[in-house]
Amino acid sequence: MRKLTAAILVAGATLVGGPAIAADFPEYPPIIDVPDVDYGVQGSFYLRGSAAWNTLWAKEVQHPTATPNVFAIDGNGYGYSVGAGFGYETGTGLRVDATIDYLGNEDLQATVPDGTIGVEPGVHKLSLRSTVALANVYYDFGFGNGGYGASGGAFGYVGAGAGVALNDFITTGPGPADTRDTNLSFAAAGMVGVGYDFGAVVADIGYRALYINSIDNNAAPAPYSIANNWVHELRTSVRYRFN
Repeated sequence: MRKLTAAILVAGATLVGGPAIAADFPEYPPIIDVPDVDYGVQGSFYLRGSAAWNTLWAKEVQHPTATPNVFAIDGNGYGYSVGAGFGYETGTGLRVDATIDYLGNEDLQATVPDGTIGVEPGVHKLSLRSTVALANVYYDFGFGNGGYGASGGAFGYVGAGAGVALNDFITTGPGPADTRDTNLSFAAAGMVGVGYDFGAVVADIGYRALYINSIDNNAAPAPYSIANNWVHELRTSVRYRFN
C-alpha cells in the first residue's frame, strides 16, 4: 500500500512541476537554410592577348602620275597579327578595352598592263607592316536561359572599335623598286565570336573585320594610294581577370 501511495505522489508531482520546469528553457526560432545568391559577374579589370591569321583585300590601287592611273587589285595578301590590351568589364555583359596589334601581310598584288606610262608593266606586290591602336566596346551574352552569370560557361559576343593604323610598307615588282614609306591612317573594326568563361581566365575565338582607310606612298618614283583596305582576321584571344 505504501508503494502504491508513493507512486501516486510522484506522478502528481510530475504533472504539476513539469510545465514549470519546461518554462525555464529558452525558446529558439527554427533554423532556416538560406541558399547562396548568384550576384552575377562582378566588374573587373583584365589583361588580354590575341593572335590571328589574316587576309588583306582592296579594290584598286591608284598611281596619280601614270597613264592609265587606276589598276585593279587581282591578288589578296596573307599574313598574321599579334596583340595585347587592357580593359574593364562592367558585370552586365558590357566591356571596353584598348588594344595594340602588330600586323604583317604579304603579296597583295596588282597587274599593270603593257603600254602603261609612268609605271613598269607587270605584277607589283605589297609588303605591309602595321601597328594598329584601337579603343573597343563589346557586349557578351550567355547561351540559353541562364544569361551571362557568375557561373561562367559558354557565351557569344559582338563588338566594334576605332583608332589609327601606322603603316610601314614597300612594293616589289618589275623595274626599280618603290621607295619604302609610312603613313598614318584612320582604322576601325567590327568583331563577332564565341568564347568560354573559366572564371579568372576567359578564352574566345572569332572574326574581326579591320578597316584601314588608306595606304599612301608619296615618296616613291611612282607614287600610289590604296584606299579602303579590309583585313579579314580569324582571331583567338585570352583574357585574365586580376581583381
